[in-house]
Amino acid sequence: MGDDKKSADEVEVRDAGRMNKLTKEASSGILDIIDLAAKVTEPGPRPTPCSGYSEDAGVVRMRHPWSVYGVPVPDMEKAMDRLRRELGKKGWKIVKDGRDSSKAKSPQIVADRKNGMFSVDIRLHDEREHSGSTSLIEVTVVSDCFRRPKD
Repeated sequence: MGDDKKSADEVEVRDAGRMNKLTKEASSGILDIIDLAAKVTEPGPRPTPCSGYSEDAGVVRMRHPWSVYGVPVPDMEKAMDRLRRELGKKGWKIVKDGRDSSKAKSPQIVADRKNGMFSVDIRLHDEREHSGSTSLIEVTVVSDCFRRPKD
C-alpha cells in the first residue's frame, strides 16, 4: 500500500478501535463469500508496525490472518471460484489471480478494497499429498497504514 512512502506526519490519524472493527468487518465479508461449513481460526486483528517508520512514530496497520479448514479440498476450490466471482461485487478489485511463489505453487488471489483502505491475500493450501497436514484456505486482511492519535 502506498502509505509507506509518506512522512509519519502525513499519515492519516485513525482510531485503532475503529480500525479493528473495520478490519473484522472486511474479514467477515470475505468469510461470507467463502461460504463453507468449515472450522475457522479465532485470532482477531492486531496492529503491526508499518515498514519504513520508526517505532515511536505510531504508524501501524491492522493485520488479520485467519484460516478455514475441515472441509474437502474440492469444496475449498469452489470457494476460491466464488471469491473470483463475488469479490468485485463486494467492493474489491482482484489484482492477482494465479499461483504464489511457494514450492507448492498454491492458488492465490490478492485483492484491494476499492476505497484503498484494505488488501486481502487468499491462498488455498492443498495438503492431501502430505500425510498429517491439514488443507486450508489462508486469508490475511491488512489495512493501509495509519497513525494512532497522540494521548
